Amino acid sequence: MEKEDGRDITIADVADALGVSKTTVSRAISGKGRIGKETRERVLEYIEEHDYKPNAIAKGLAQSKTYNLCVVMPRDYEVVDWNFFQRCLFGIQETAETVGYDILLTMCRMNDISSLERIVDNHKVDGVVLMRTFLEDAQIEFLQQKGISFVVTGSTNYENVIQIDHNHRSACRELTSILLMKNLKRIALVGEDEGYVVTQSRLIGFREAYRQAGEKLDEELLFLNPENRVRIDKAVNEILERDVDCILCMDDAVASRVLKALRQRHVKVPQDVRVASFYDSTILENHVPSITSLSFDAKELGRVACRMLLDLVEGLEVSEKTLLPYEVVLKESTK
Repeated sequence: MEKEDGRDITIADVADALGVSKTTVSRAISGKGRIGKETRERVLEYIEEHDYKPNAIAKGLAQSKTYNLCVVMPRDYEVVDWNFFQRCLFGIQETAETVGYDILLTMCRMNDISSLERIVDNHKVDGVVLMRTFLEDAQIEFLQQKGISFVVTGSTNYENVIQIDHNHRSACRELTSILLMKNLKRIALVGEDEGYVVTQSRLIGFREAYRQAGEKLDEELLFLNPENRVRIDKAVNEILERDVDCILCMDDAVASRVLKALRQRHVKVPQDVRVASFYDSTILENHVPSITSLSFDAKELGRVACRMLLDLVEGLEVSEKTLLPYEVVLKESTK
């Protein structure tokens, strides 16, 4: 039913009409909390008479829930990373909307989590999904201190954190092992920021493959933290001077830059040097020649993370660590 001004009736309107508090109305609707029988009946009779239907906000007040989830993206992501975050976010959204939840999206830097702090301190959400983790993570420390339900799409060394990730360590170990078995012994690894947990997981898998194969890893062929085009160009120059068999890239963004640098130098793939990536995306799918890479389902990652967060919000027990599968896709670039 609508008021004379056309607005839907709210909890506040019911409270004003009956001369009781909004808390009393909420308790009467939810059936929870201490409230007299006569008062409860009076509230219920009024809302039935006026065809009052609690909206999501009113329902949330009654059940001490906001029906919002916060998703935190890194503010310093590369444009080429957007495809991963977008697909993961779609998975979260699809799952959340099936149970009446909305998504509040924010961004944080490694050393600036003020937007997350504001959202949590203002009690705007019931839970949080962190889409990127750091070795020293202010986001995790803050959320643990606040005692709010949260999960991470990735891995972390912090204790008592619910983690949903792809098995990057195993995947990178398997792809590197395949390259070594193809007699590509001198592999240059071009990486991303070592402050990211996923970078460390990939690096561990890479090293494990060499140990298991009984091959010696040339540490001078590790080019980590080349965060900009100039440094990647410099790394490619050094790699070509050292006569490597293959350039292995930490992700699709690095691979895209490496491939561009090779084209500018008229270096042919795979004739002159092989190239592979620890992460595939739409950025690489149309490249000629096609690029050997690891394939992960980012949308499923989002779905699983959201389901586990909703279970946490409901007080259910969930596994602390969930690893999702991957696929090694061998293509022309490593023939």
